[in-house]
Amino acid sequence: MDKDKGNSGKYTAPSLKGCIAVVTGASRGAGRGIALELGAAGATVYVTGRSTRGHPAPGYDSLLALSKLTAVPGTIDDTADEVTRLGGRGIAVQCDHTNESDVAALFTRVQKEQGRLDLLVNNAWGGHESFDGVFDAPFWKHPLAHWDTMFDRGVRNHLLASRLAVPLMLGRGKGLLVTTTFWDRGHYLKGNLFYDLAKASMTRLAFGMAEELRPHGIASLAVSPGWMRTEFVLTGHQTDEDHWQERPALARTESPRYLGRAVAALAADPGVMAKSGGVHLVAHLAREYGFTDIDGRQVEAFEI
Repeated sequence: MDKDKGNSGKYTAPSLKGCIAVVTGASRGAGRGIALELGAAGATVYVTGRSTRGHPAPGYDSLLALSKLTAVPGTIDDTADEVTRLGGRGIAVQCDHTNESDVAALFTRVQKEQGRLDLLVNNAWGGHESFDGVFDAPFWKHPLAHWDTMFDRGVRNHLLASRLAVPLMLGRGKGLLVTTTFWDRGHYLKGNLFYDLAKASMTRLAFGMAEELRPHGIASLAVSPGWMRTEFVLTGHQTDEDHWQERPALARTESPRYLGRAVAALAADPGVMAKSGGVHLVAHLAREYGFTDIDGRQVEAFEI
């Protein structure tokens, strides 16, 4: 049974004991939610990112000002400790996923300590660093800085981690790469061409890797959550996870752990190869695998 005391639903985590996972960008938000649910399932999780208790990640000045925060919420240390508390083994590794040397050192360490890798979750994302408070605007009015944060510090992060992780899976005839993305059934994410293009690129990356990895028995797929109640979303609505239901505007939201339960279900599915190459909505996976969000709901798929 899930060990989270805040869970009012009757959710039983799948067994991932013995699973070795790396979750990138896991200090907060989606990455943290995924890491926690993998931990609740018993996995060993390498929790990576730049934010540690002693040194928060740089580059968030604009977002912090907009959110009226003095520091970036969450650290890899906090996430790793919670992974362990929930029943897994959390290992915090500071890693700048734009830095090839950092990423290479991460997977060298995993190889040395574990001898293999079963699951890579590509989640590290730099798009928040250029957020200026405006999402909906024509592309000629958005700053070109979005390209640097969403592609050079977004899509590239996923490709770099994947090419260094795959050698730890080759030869075993199994493995799973999960890419977190946002996908609204192929519709254009009107209002932010940069965001639409970056997320479409991530989805296509997952598909292309699936095509090349299929002969090796390794699956690659993309998972798309709905509107998540991340730390920044909650702060923007002047609430927290204990009181969000008092904000009608957040009625359609889901917790990051809903996404985490989707990833855990996929990692535990012996038939996951059948889903390789696809982009899968968390809401659809919830119905297929029978899991709920932490409040017991099966949240419907989000549409823009």
